[in-house]
Amino acid sequence: MFLEPRIPPNTGNAIRLAANTGSSLHLVQPLGFDLSEPKLKRAGLDYHDLASVVVHPDLDTALASGELASSRVFAFTAHATRWYSDVEFHEGDVLLFGPEPTGLSEEVLSHPRVTDRIRIPMLEGRRSLNLANSAAVVTYEAWRQQGFRGAQ
Repeated sequence: MFLEPRIPPNTGNAIRLAANTGSSLHLVQPLGFDLSEPKLKRAGLDYHDLASVVVHPDLDTALASGELASSRVFAFTAHATRWYSDVEFHEGDVLLFGPEPTGLSEEVLSHPRVTDRIRIPMLEGRRSLNLANSAAVVTYEAWRQQGFRGAQ
C-alpha cells in the first residue's frame, strides 16, 4: 500500500512488481499524479492489465475495505528499530509505505490499525531508499516466506 505517492515512475514500478508477484497494490489518495500519466505508464510497461491496483480515497477507507479489514498492517519507516527480516509475514499482510520524500507521518505511524513499525536496514547516515525499491525488497521477502506461491 502506497499512501499518497508523489512520483509516477515509483508507482509504475510497483504496478509491475504487483503483476509479477501476484500482489495487490493499494494506492491511497491524494495521488501526486494522474494514473494515465505517461511516466507511470512507461514504468509499468505493459503490466497494467496484469496487476491488481485499487485506489482508495483515504487510509481509513482503505484499511476497512474487503480483505484488508482484518489484515495486519506493517508501517515502514527509517525511524523503526525492528527490521523487516525479523517479521514472519502472513498472506494478506499490508505493507504500508509513505509518500516520497517525507515518508509516513507520526499520525499514520500511530494509527490504531498499525501492527508494527518496520525498517529496512541501511548504512548509518543514509536517509532512505527509493519507494519502489523498498516495496520490492519487502514484497519479495514476504513472498519468499510463503514459498513463492504461484511462481514458476
